[in-house]
Amino acid sequence: MRFPQGRENRKIRRSKMQKTIARKAQFRGVGLHSGEPVLLTILPAPVNHGIVFVRTDLGRARIPARWDLVKPSQLCTLLENEDGVSVSTVEHVMAALAGTGLTNAVVEISGPEVPILDGSSAPFVRGIGDAGIREQDAVLRAIRVLRPVEVQHGEGFARLSPADSLEINFDIDFTDAAIGHQEKRLNMANGAFVRELMDSRTFCRLQDVEAMQKSGLALGGTFMNAVVIDGDKVLSPGGLRHEDEAVRHKMLDAMGDLALAGAPLLARYTGHRAGHAMTNKLLRALFAAPDAWEWVTLDKRQQKRLPGAGVIPKLAQMGELAVA
Repeated sequence: MRFPQGRENRKIRRSKMQKTIARKAQFRGVGLHSGEPVLLTILPAPVNHGIVFVRTDLGRARIPARWDLVKPSQLCTLLENEDGVSVSTVEHVMAALAGTGLTNAVVEISGPEVPILDGSSAPFVRGIGDAGIREQDAVLRAIRVLRPVEVQHGEGFARLSPADSLEINFDIDFTDAAIGHQEKRLNMANGAFVRELMDSRTFCRLQDVEAMQKSGLALGGTFMNAVVIDGDKVLSPGGLRHEDEAVRHKMLDAMGDLALAGAPLLARYTGHRAGHAMTNKLLRALFAAPDAWEWVTLDKRQQKRLPGAGVIPKLAQMGELAVA
């Protein structure tokens, strides 16, 4: 992976913590924006491999899941390799991989866009849980933020500041009464992603749907894979999964976009009216400032603070991953 040299703390005792999926997990669906059917398969990968997408429909073209390969795209995160081969809407599967602690995986995909499934990360997490997680005989390094780094756009901003584990703080403000002002703060350690965020779905306003579809977006969107809001009404069957599902989904997106750092982050992420583009801009600002971060090798105490720590790779009876 391409990273600036940065600083490195070599005083921490080395320990082994890299993880991959134990067996393949497959997911079939359609792309949210393309509407095209797609098969996605998560496969085991060797140590120090990282997360790499492979376009099986284009001669197995490889697209590493890296912040520096993110290209401008509307309403999703899109990766593009040096040959111009891309894969889009990667944020939900990336969040699932980070939330279950997987550091090495091949993600084969038969088309240009990750399937939307139910609009959340939950199907990916459950599929990973069914397949199992395997620890690997290699040390895991993390990226520790040393000083605040912030980017702004209009009324929004995103900030990374020092913390002992990954924390996500987010607030949103919509005129629609069904959303309104929402804010939430979470320490992502010990399975918080699985407990709190993974089942929160992407959302949109009814008035925006027609405009998006005229622009060639949201062609695969339905009331079953997105929360559709119209003023004070929730139009999707069954209503909300959480009263604050909208801000939870924004945190899920941030989790997936931050996973493109290529290693676990020890930092506090604060987002105010932030989105995919701003989070990527924040990572670029971080890695452009060598004094703002350092590599660390995690001891056992620090390992317990990672998002995937404590997540038992076995589905519980009610269809959720259990958490230690």
